[in-house]
Amino acid sequence: MTDADWRAGFGVIARTDVTLERLDALLRQAANDELAVSEAEARELFAATDKLANAAMRLVAHMTYARHVDMSGAPLQPDDFKADPQGHTGGSLNMVIAFCGYLAANALSGCTRAWTLGQGHSAAAIEAVNALTGDVSPAQQGRYDRSEAGQSALVNDFYSYAITPDGRPAIPLGSHVNPYTAGGLSEGGYLGFASLQYVHMPLPGERLVAFLSDGAFEEQRGSDWAPRWWRAEDCGFATPVMVLNGRRIEQRTQIRQEGGLEWLVRHLELSGFDPIIVDGHDPLSYAWGLLEADARLEAIAGNQPTYPARIPYVVAPCVKGFGFPGAGTNRAHNLPLDGNPAKDSKARDEFNDAVSTLFVASDELEKSIQTLSNHVSQSRPRESRNSLATRQIQSPNLPPLQDTDARVATARCAMDAIDQEFVEIVKINPALRVRVGNPDELRSNHMPLALETLRHRVNAPESGAPEAVDGAIITALNEEAVIAAALGNKGGLNLAVSYEAFAMKMLGALRQEIIFARRQKELGQKPGWISVPLVATSHTWENAKNEQSHQDPTLPEALLGEMSDAARVMFPIDAASAVAALREVYSGHGEIACLITPKGQTPNRLTLEEATLCARTGAIHLAGEPGHAKIQLAAIGAYQTGEAMTASARLAARGAPACVTAILEPGRLRIARDRLESDFVLDDDALKGLFPSGLARVLVTHTRPEPMTGLLRRIDGGPDRLRSLGYISRGGTFDVFGMLFANRCTWAHIIDAAAALLRRPISDFLNSDERDALAGRGDPRVLEFERKEIHSQA
Repeated sequence: MTDADWRAGFGVIARTDVTLERLDALLRQAANDELAVSEAEARELFAATDKLANAAMRLVAHMTYARHVDMSGAPLQPDDFKADPQGHTGGSLNMVIAFCGYLAANALSGCTRAWTLGQGHSAAAIEAVNALTGDVSPAQQGRYDRSEAGQSALVNDFYSYAITPDGRPAIPLGSHVNPYTAGGLSEGGYLGFASLQYVHMPLPGERLVAFLSDGAFEEQRGSDWAPRWWRAEDCGFATPVMVLNGRRIEQRTQIRQEGGLEWLVRHLELSGFDPIIVDGHDPLSYAWGLLEADARLEAIAGNQPTYPARIPYVVAPCVKGFGFPGAGTNRAHNLPLDGNPAKDSKARDEFNDAVSTLFVASDELEKSIQTLSNHVSQSRPRESRNSLATRQIQSPNLPPLQDTDARVATARCAMDAIDQEFVEIVKINPALRVRVGNPDELRSNHMPLALETLRHRVNAPESGAPEAVDGAIITALNEEAVIAAALGNKGGLNLAVSYEAFAMKMLGALRQEIIFARRQKELGQKPGWISVPLVATSHTWENAKNEQSHQDPTLPEALLGEMSDAARVMFPIDAASAVAALREVYSGHGEIACLITPKGQTPNRLTLEEATLCARTGAIHLAGEPGHAKIQLAAIGAYQTGEAMTASARLAARGAPACVTAILEPGRLRIARDRLESDFVLDDDALKGLFPSGLARVLVTHTRPEPMTGLLRRIDGGPDRLRSLGYISRGGTFDVFGMLFANRCTWAHIIDAAAALLRRPISDFLNSDERDALAGRGDPRVLEFERKEIHSQA
């Protein structure tokens, strides 16, 4: 192999003088045994990378437009094209070049890096390269390969919309990265979250390349903070790579409008990054950039770094859709040709001319792929089997129940109990890297032990403050950024704590994780990361002292819309149930669990043993016997449970015995929507043991009543047998009682609903002052006073 075989490039790829100088430096490194390949092998890798990139770009173009791939390179005819072409073509063409550069860097260095793709809609690039190299997922094996039949199957499946009789995708391919994508970690459909997570993803000794888009740069703020969080002592090498093509869907990016590359470099430098500029039209320029980034990170790690360290950031300016007609235009985003080749001869000629430039003969492609596939000789895994994609973390050790029980007994509230248990779990699992996502106010949210033990991660700790350079608490007044720390740390132990109302801002990030993990489970790929609890406290009912912006149960309602075996929503009612819920979450894998937890003091209603059973079944009886009760009060939430207990005492005193059942996890009681959820929910016998048929019920819930009533259809006997109370979107600057009254959820409102179901006059249960308060004519505080009286008598 001579220099002439790679110096000029191949197909649409041409070398700049700067890139040639950099590649010559790599050859010198190879000659000095500073790379994993010899100088001659490096030259062969250079040429092979160019050819693979051209072939994969050609395949991407076919995925958008064609029904057939002709391995001879003959022009396609009208019938060879799709009637309805689809694809995010321009970004995918750019990503082919970037991904081939990533493969070359791995082959040159003898290290298989993990990868994540922020622009998940460019998945066609990954799938095309994987099909050609043969590094496909198990479901794709035998279907997609570099044969003419295999490539044609790939292009036909792409946007085929095929569906199975049971309503699943019928082909192992999607429009975005999904669990079928070999080596994929995240869908990347929610733009901007990869840029928040990548710095938290690799463990020490691991390496990750995060491909980011300038179009998503303005999507989620906080990606600039990576240097605030990275530490050589507990982080792997994470290299961000921005594909700087300057265009979003229908206009220039904000970076381009602000001044382009020069503006971005200044911005990155001010944010603490160390920019490395490469040619985004050349895969070998990317390869050099990744190796250079590693060298700079190694230099930082080896020299007792001070923080913030200047993390290398690879920037690859390029033309969107480079290598194909329509490049640099708004059309490049989806369909770059100005017309459909199936019907338009001009568009057809443009397509055929373009792919002819990208054509690589079969024998040349075969040789190139063999050259790049040096995994066995280097004793390294294939890219699909990278360390992050194959991660399997054992469940953490949990403290003995008797020790936990003793701590629960001394806890002042549910959040205190979670704080104590979490710190104990951290202490007995020293091998697990810990990340706590904290928007603000960890101490006021009753987690002082976690704060003092783990400390805020900062670059320059303030004397006397709970801060440390190696702190495990990622604190920023940015919900998206801090939840990303917990979600990105899939090799460790995580927790996030937030006000319930403001945790809504985390929903997009949570949902991306939930649907990706759930799809993995459907395909038999058990996620290997320890389930992540999000503790939503200072919640709707106890954040009454603030305005209504702080009073919002939308997050649990939204999460209950997801599959309940993957998105768990729990409503602890006391310290024991809060701890039991936390332990239940950490015993699982691949789940996001939202714990709606009071930080105010609430009575201890359960033993730890009872709470542990409740965490597995989803509900528990607290008072009364269902077999002797005339009505059942079902409560979801700590304060709702308290009101139900008060109502039960008054009903019993007036001759209408009631049973009170606390529902910890409503998703356990729903009608299952598929097989996996069916295995998760209670069976009919267990459900009837908790909610006997024919018994009238009043449901009082932390959430709005309508979505919870729909969720609990299995215990709904119809309008004459069930009344539902909950948040009716009323709030303001109130106390807890004021919130309960404003939303018609006090014990008296529960009795009013019960009386209607029992067909008895309300005067049988409430005195005139109480009825006046209920009717809006009297002093609402009468009901608060009577509640205390009822409990003192009980």
